[in-house]
Amino acid sequence: MNVDLKMTFRDVPSSPAVEAAVREKVDKLAQFYDRIMSCHVVVAASHPHHQKGTLYNVRIDLTVPGGELVVNREPGKSGAHHDVYVSVRDAFDAARRRLQDYSRRRRGEIKSHQPEAVAHVSQLFSEGYGFIETPDGRELYFHENSVLEGFRHLALGSAVHFKEEQGEKGPQASSVKLLSRQHA
Repeated sequence: MNVDLKMTFRDVPSSPAVEAAVREKVDKLAQFYDRIMSCHVVVAASHPHHQKGTLYNVRIDLTVPGGELVVNREPGKSGAHHDVYVSVRDAFDAARRRLQDYSRRRRGEIKSHQPEAVAHVSQLFSEGYGFIETPDGRELYFHENSVLEGFRHLALGSAVHFKEEQGEKGPQASSVKLLSRQHA
């Protein structure tokens, strides 16, 4: 795929070798994720008058469907970015990781935490168990050991958060937590 590429050099002379290295990295990104629409790479000298030599900053702006990904690799205190090629490599490695995360999110592979369900206590037994009624009308068993803040704080009709899991005898509630009075 041919990516619309723009390169800018700031306080650094343009170099055909650096441009070729950037083009190669952009081509690899396009092979990794073929929906990149455009790429703008800025190679800049962070401290043009620095006594120990030039430190390089590489910024990559990728336009992808639904947004823009930005990577800005500034030189660290370790001085690892005295070499423009190392700076370019590190920036494109970070861009690949960003694209990978973006791609996973687009495909729905990244877990999203589901909110805990809300139910009401429908039955309580002094032997240390009870039942909650879910919004869809089902009754789920729970044991006092599943109650996070103490079984004795529950009352009939109490609103609770819970997680549903498969028990030995079917679905049951776990991690039962009493909602504060304002939520009840």
